[in-house]
Amino acid sequence: MSGPDHFATIAAPVEAELEVKRSRFLCRLVPVSDETTARAEVDAVRKNHWDARHHCSAFVLGPDAATERSSDDGEPSGTAGAPMLEVLRGSGLTDVVAIVTRWFGGTLLGTGGLVRAYGDAVRLAVARARVRQVRLLQEVVVTLDPATAGRVEAELRSRGHEVLDTTWSDRVEVSLAVRPGARGGLEAELAELTAGAAQLRDGPRRWV
Repeated sequence: MSGPDHFATIAAPVEAELEVKRSRFLCRLVPVSDETTARAEVDAVRKNHWDARHHCSAFVLGPDAATERSSDDGEPSGTAGAPMLEVLRGSGLTDVVAIVTRWFGGTLLGTGGLVRAYGDAVRLAVARARVRQVRLLQEVVVTLDPATAGRVEAELRSRGHEVLDTTWSDRVEVSLAVRPGARGGLEAELAELTAGAAQLRDGPRRWV
């Protein structure tokens, strides 16, 4: 079974803050690519806000969102990391870490109050974030005759194909990015445009 060919993450770090009975909850939401980077972001927040009592976290990683971690960081078990993770799951985002820093306001919030506060802090940050769609694309290198290459490239662009690069020599190589399932359609179009003269070879797949 093949994996996903697209996913959603956030374009840039974002913060949101709320106050509940004088306790401050500051959520920082950051795009990350791996677990090491996610944990480094948590450490950076802990260092930056050294005066706070708790730095709870949750992150989701991978195109299939298969890697999940959360931490209550001293709060009662299940009252911080789990509700934070649940919000991230519900958002449909991946490759993202949420860190909620709490400054205690002197009033105990109880289990339900903590669950709501930590979840709401992440919801506020998610609502402020700009979502970025990432697609898995297949690079296809097309070899063309120089006499027709300019016309064929222009036609491909006009049909909405993404041209990555063009190299001119005795033969012209045009690199295109297509969805993995669209290669057959591209091959048929090129056969039509070049009377079967175009040669195709596959390059690497990449997330764009």
